Amino acid sequence: MGLSKVSTQYYMKDEQKLQPSEAQVYFGLIQIPWIIKPLWGLFTDTVPIAGHRRRPYFIFAGVLGAISMITLSLQNNLYLVFALLLLIGGSAGAAVADVTIDACVTENSISHPSLAGDMQSLCGLSSSVGQLIGYAISGFLVHHIGSKGVFGLLSIPAGLVILVGIIIQEPFIRNFSYKRVTQKFLDAGRAMWLALKCSVVWRPCLYMYLSLAVSLHIHEGMFYWYTDAENGPSFSQEVVGSISAVGALGSLLGVLLYQNAFRSQPFRRVLFWAQLLYGTSGLLDLILVLRINLTFGIPDYIVVVIDAAVSHMIGRLKWMPLLVLSSKLCPSGIEGTFFALLMSIDHVGSFSASWAGGLLLHTLNVTRTTFDNLWLAIVIRSVFRVLPVGILFLIPSSDPNAAILPYWNPPLIWNWFLLSTIWRHSSQLFVTGLSFYEIMWCINNSIRVKLSC
Repeated sequence: MGLSKVSTQYYMKDEQKLQPSEAQVYFGLIQIPWIIKPLWGLFTDTVPIAGHRRRPYFIFAGVLGAISMITLSLQNNLYLVFALLLLIGGSAGAAVADVTIDACVTENSISHPSLAGDMQSLCGLSSSVGQLIGYAISGFLVHHIGSKGVFGLLSIPAGLVILVGIIIQEPFIRNFSYKRVTQKFLDAGRAMWLALKCSVVWRPCLYMYLSLAVSLHIHEGMFYWYTDAENGPSFSQEVVGSISAVGALGSLLGVLLYQNAFRSQPFRRVLFWAQLLYGTSGLLDLILVLRINLTFGIPDYIVVVIDAAVSHMIGRLKWMPLLVLSSKLCPSGIEGTFFALLMSIDHVGSFSASWAGGLLLHTLNVTRTTFDNLWLAIVIRSVFRVLPVGILFLIPSSDPNAAILPYWNPPLIWNWFLLSTIWRHSSQLFVTGLSFYEIMWCINNSIRVKLSC
C-alpha cells in the first residue's frame, strides 16, 4: 500500500496534471472497492468455489490486481477515465484479499475472544511493517523508474496473494448447492440487518462513521505544497518517500503502544485522549505552512518528519480500539461479511472525508500554484478532528477483553436469523433430524436476542 500511494500521488500530479482538489476527490473514488467490502464478504461467506471458501478469492484478488497494475504500467497517455478504472481494479484486488483475510482473522477472534486484541494487533503490526518497507523504497523507485514503473512492480505483491491462495489450508466443502445462493444472500442480509438493529452494534458503527467523516482529508493539498510551492520545501521523491516511511514507523509505534499500554483500557478512555491528540497534532502542519519553524531555525524536514511520526502514531492508536471493537461485534457464521460491513462503514467515512476535503481545498482556492489559504484548511481540519469527542457516549464503556454482544455463547443474533430459517423450512428440519426440543431451544434463544436488542 505504501508503494501504491506514493506512486499514485505522483502519477496524478505529473502524468494526469490534476489540481490538488481533483486528486483528493479521485483518491476517494479509488477507495470505492473498499466501500463495497460487504459484497466481497458475502461471497466469501456464502459462495464456496470448487469446495473452498477462501482460496478462490485470494487467487481472484491476485489476478485482478496483477492485470490492473501491469496494464497501467505499459500504457502511455491514458485517458483519465481509463487510468481511474485500472487504479480502481488494483484497489479492488487489494480489497478482496483484505476482506478474505479479515474473515480468517475474525473466525479466530470469535472462537478465542480473549485473543481478539492480540490478533488485531498482529494484523496492525504486519500492516505497519509492510507500509514501512513500501514507503521506504517508494521515493527511490519513483525517482529512478517513474510512477508507472512502480505500478509494474506492484504486480509482484499481487502475485504473492495468488501464492497465499494456493497454499492456504481450509476444510473442503462437499455437495454445495448453488441453487440456494440467492437465499443464502438474503439470509445473510437479514442476519446483518438484525445485528445492526441492536443498540450495542449500531451505536459504535455510527461513531466509526462520524469520527472519520469529520476528519477532513487535505493530504493532496499538503503533498502539492511539499513539492511545487515556490516558498515551500520543494521535497524530492526520495524525501517524500522517507517522510511516508517515518509515518509508517509512527503507525507501527502506535500499534505497539496500544498492545502494551492501552489494550486493557476502556475503549472510551483511549478514544477520548487519542481524538484530542489527533486534532492537536494536525496543527504541526500549520507551523510548517506559515514558515514559523524557519523563524527558529528549524529545518522543514525535521518538522515534517515529527508531524508524520506523531500524527500516524496517534491515528493508529485511535484506530486500534475500533478494530478490536469491530471484531467483537460480528455474529458467528457471517463473521467475514459483518466485519466487512463494519470496515466498509469506516471506508465510507474516509470517502466522505476525502470528498469534503477536496471541496474544502477547492472552496479555499488551493491549486497547483496557489497555497495562500492552505493554512485555513489546516485549522478547519484540526477543529473538526476534535468534534467526535462529543459523541463518545456511543462507544461501549465495558471491559475491552469481554464479549460485547449479549449472550454471546451461543451467538444469539445468528440464532434469531436461524429462527427465520426454521419458520420457512420447518418440515425439512424435522426430516433432517432436528428434534422438537432442539427447535424450541433455538426459538427460546432467539426470543432472548430480540428482547436484548
